[in-house]
Amino acid sequence: MGTQKTNIRGEIEVICGSMFSGKTKLLIKKIRDAKNNNLVVSVFKPKIDTRYNESKIVSHEKNEINAIPIKKSSDIIKLSKSAKLIAIDEVQFFDNKIIETCKKLSQQNKHIILAGLDMDYLGEPFGPMPKLIDIANNVIRLNAICDICNQKAYHTYRKSKSTKTIMLGEKKEYLALCRQCFNEKTKKNG
Repeated sequence: MGTQKTNIRGEIEVICGSMFSGKTKLLIKKIRDAKNNNLVVSVFKPKIDTRYNESKIVSHEKNEINAIPIKKSSDIIKLSKSAKLIAIDEVQFFDNKIIETCKKLSQQNKHIILAGLDMDYLGEPFGPMPKLIDIANNVIRLNAICDICNQKAYHTYRKSKSTKTIMLGEKKEYLALCRQCFNEKTKKNG
């Protein structure tokens, strides 16, 4: 028997959940697995995400991998011509043009893996995420552990009073909360 060749098809995969749920950690694992299988991989992140490093995606556990910072999602098509797998972190920060970009890439038989927050700090769908989830072949929804009661957390709660939809931050600025604790906190502080 000869060596097995990985059959890549135009698929869209979404990894979503609250902050601190392991989205980027899983994305990095999938990127490393693909590279270990000799696939050509292109990794992207939104240019505005400068929390840990401007040209790397970094998990909360400090695992990291090189990435190309992007302003416009359409640039991903030009920059990933030879790639079989395209990985995009913090996809919720892109505008709705990311949806068409992903569709075009999948039509080119590229596998796209997207990681991002499915809900914003108000518990509302975040940016293009609902439509990306709708067009995905596979959705992996992760949870964190509630910072108050230790149950499964699916919400990201912002500690500050800022009303900006996009506000970069970490544990100082955000909590991962279960629905009950999230509802109690937002009711009390709303």
